[in-house]
Amino acid sequence: MQENLLFEYAVIRIVPRVEREEFLNVGVILYCSKQKFLQTEFKLNEKRIQNFCDKISVEEVGEHLETFKKICLGTDDSGAIGKLSIAERFRWLTATRSTILQTSKVHPGFTRDAEQTLKKLFKQLVL
Repeated sequence: MQENLLFEYAVIRIVPRVEREEFLNVGVILYCSKQKFLQTEFKLNEKRIQNFCDKISVEEVGEHLETFKKICLGTDDSGAIGKLSIAERFRWLTATRSTILQTSKVHPGFTRDAEQTLKKLFKQLVL
């Protein structure tokens, strides 16, 4: 029988005007130490984003989210952050920041399959 493993996740949000504290969920990042899993899933709905704030460059936000993905995977073109350990990359990506792209607080849970949990959370929190 497969055991339940601790995982942590955060919701990725677009925050066009930090002072207004309004946001739009666009993705999820999930980390599971025991499964050596760190991935993100996101979706940019251009029409929805433009309705939320017409001054946002959807293309630029997409580029930043692609960088999130590269850092998660530790690809060769992910820079110095991508060379850190999986745990350090997750902590760096979910650190509090005052930019247009932010993450929620980190939430814990238990899973048997981190990839399936990521898909489930993405469907519940973003779509």
